[in-house]
Amino acid sequence: MVDALHIIRDDGSTDPRLDPELSEEDAVRLYRGMSLQRILDNRMLALQRQGRIGFYGPSLGQEAAIVGAAMAMEPEDWIVPQYREPGAALIRGMPLKELLCQLIGNAEDPVHGRQMPCHYVYRKGNYLSISSPVGTQIPHAVGIAWAMRLRGEPHAVLVFFGDGATSTADFHAAMNFAGVFRTPTVFLCNNNQWAISVPVARQTASATLAQKAPAYGFDGVRVDGMDALAVFRATGDAARRAREGHGPTMIEAVTYRLGPHSSSDDPSRYRDESEVALWRARDPIARYRRYLEHAGWWDDGREARLEQEIGDEITRAIQEAERAPPPAVETLFTDVYAEMPDHLRDQRDAFLAPRGR
Repeated sequence: MVDALHIIRDDGSTDPRLDPELSEEDAVRLYRGMSLQRILDNRMLALQRQGRIGFYGPSLGQEAAIVGAAMAMEPEDWIVPQYREPGAALIRGMPLKELLCQLIGNAEDPVHGRQMPCHYVYRKGNYLSISSPVGTQIPHAVGIAWAMRLRGEPHAVLVFFGDGATSTADFHAAMNFAGVFRTPTVFLCNNNQWAISVPVARQTASATLAQKAPAYGFDGVRVDGMDALAVFRATGDAARRAREGHGPTMIEAVTYRLGPHSSSDDPSRYRDESEVALWRARDPIARYRRYLEHAGWWDDGREARLEQEIGDEITRAIQEAERAPPPAVETLFTDVYAEMPDHLRDQRDAFLAPRGR
């Protein structure tokens, strides 16, 4: 790994020069968020296989790079996801049931089932909607950050994207604009080594992705994405600089997608299991647990209780979400205009009118 920041050592101790010195409460909250994301992923893949939800994008192996980054942001900051960050939404306070309702697309889904499957949004937590096209969220994030700067708001925007997105025009346009106008943006590239079936070596000739940032006039940082404390530290530092008016930062979190790209993918068709095994040995959750145990904050009993608690929480959320009916048909016509115009009202009335045989 080239110049990658890491903090947690193999035995669970930390580099004292870099340790962000989380309180026990925050350290355990971070671990819970990572564990929740992993258990949720496994349960949601099972639901998809059973036909109870339509699609799901798991994040196995990337929990540290997602939850660690989200926890480093302030509540007033914005988070702009790609499509693999349920842990970030939950850290921002999104109720688990609401997430499930959006995955199902039922009547209690705040967006009435209009979004793509697994494309959730949480406005109360400043968590933007997921967007399917690769890389389009990056200029969206820069636009939000530019608006913050114009308004004089001392906040920052964190945007997630993958290594494949660095090959898009949207990535380059957003990076250039952010560099020129010094927008308070934290670009977090989750370099999980594969853009579906295309390896990162086919995405760029650069030695790293982080080194692209200086070409646009700002810093690029490479971190060990399997180290939650390293991601937390790098993201927190970048966000603080952004809020203080020092402009954007790009973080390349070097991680690995241990599972499929989505519920529609079979990774065994394009990558070798021996590669996966090497990365699985660096499991970010196991690594972070060693840190908690070294600090005296965790043991087998607490682990068993947490797994039971999370499992029960997910089961309740599924049961509650599945009791909700489909969205009412009249919602097809709502939320298009602040006040429904006559032509749309006529269409609604015609659609809802009783039909003779």
